[in-house]
Amino acid sequence: MTEKRQVPIEKGLFTWPSDKPQLIGGRCKGCGVYFFPKFYIVHKPGCKDRQVEEVLLSRRGKLDTYTIQYYPPPPPFITPVPFVPYAVGWVALPEGICVAGIITGWKFEDIKTHTDMELVVEKFWDDPEENEVVSWKWRPVKGAK
Repeated sequence: MTEKRQVPIEKGLFTWPSDKPQLIGGRCKGCGVYFFPKFYIVHKPGCKDRQVEEVLLSRRGKLDTYTIQYYPPPPPFITPVPFVPYAVGWVALPEGICVAGIITGWKFEDIKTHTDMELVVEKFWDDPEENEVVSWKWRPVKGAK
């Protein structure tokens, strides 16, 4: 029996493997605006500069808002059968952007906005080669209220 490998959902989105993973974002050298993912360039109105530097985004932020996903998303997203609802949160990072991700480690009824959140990497699904496909998620910081 071979050991399952963990593979990122998409290369270049987060540092992996890592004990302290970080999202890989971009920053415009002209206007200083941060964005994620690094290849999704978002600028201030009027900025003509397209020079981008790769940056590692903060691992912690505050939960800005969230929603509960009660139905499976359409392909190409892969969902387990039977489908289990999950929470998606938008976390405000110190860099001035919000990054969406699945919320983990919390019951729906306990989720509160403005809670300190941290980035984790966890399994999403098993691929046809039986690898664990992993992606970033947000979880409340231990002891956060």
